[in-house]
Amino acid sequence: MKKDIHPSNYRMVVFKDLSNDYTFMTRSCAPSKDTIEVDGQEYPLVKLEISSASHPFFTGKMKFVDTAGRIDKFNKKFAKFSQFTKKREEEEE
Repeated sequence: MKKDIHPSNYRMVVFKDLSNDYTFMTRSCAPSKDTIEVDGQEYPLVKLEISSASHPFFTGKMKFVDTAGRIDKFNKKFAKFSQFTKKREEEEE
């Protein structure tokens, strides 16, 4: 094996999927300010919004995560242009 091919910060890192609290540990150079304790040792923690444990392609389930209220913001912004919204409101009455 070649020596000194990995960066100096290549270490064990814990990745945590915030949507379902799934964690996994692997080697990485990913920067992190947070830490987590696993089996009595402290490791850097990298937080993920989506991983293979929550992605619809891998799970087969459609699960929508709206972290910033983007859909509501979009609907408010374009409500006056949407014919679909107007038709739906008329049907509900």
